[in-house]
Amino acid sequence: MTIVVTIAAAGRFRGFLASVMLEIAAGVYIAPAMTAGVRDRVWGVLAQWHADLDDDGVIVMAYPDRDMPGYHGLRFLGEPPKEIVDADGVYLVRRSPA
Repeated sequence: MTIVVTIAAAGRFRGFLASVMLEIAAGVYIAPAMTAGVRDRVWGVLAQWHADLDDDGVIVMAYPDRDMPGYHGLRFLGEPPKEIVDADGVYLVRRSPA
């Protein structure tokens, strides 16, 4: 399952993602059987637009990857709102000290 989440991204991203994935909630897209090749092409378009538009939004992609901690591949465009760290082969969200 490939999942893409957009946060404050330009409408162009949402339109494109809706054409290749199912939008299950505002800014949340899924594709249950997206191949690695298609996923890479989709990410390439998103990355190029993000650079060309100098967009301040954030785009996060999660997908299955046997070579990554917890078997989750993660990609980010922009500054993710949370810090994700690898802790002994498992991804965790690090909280800032209060």
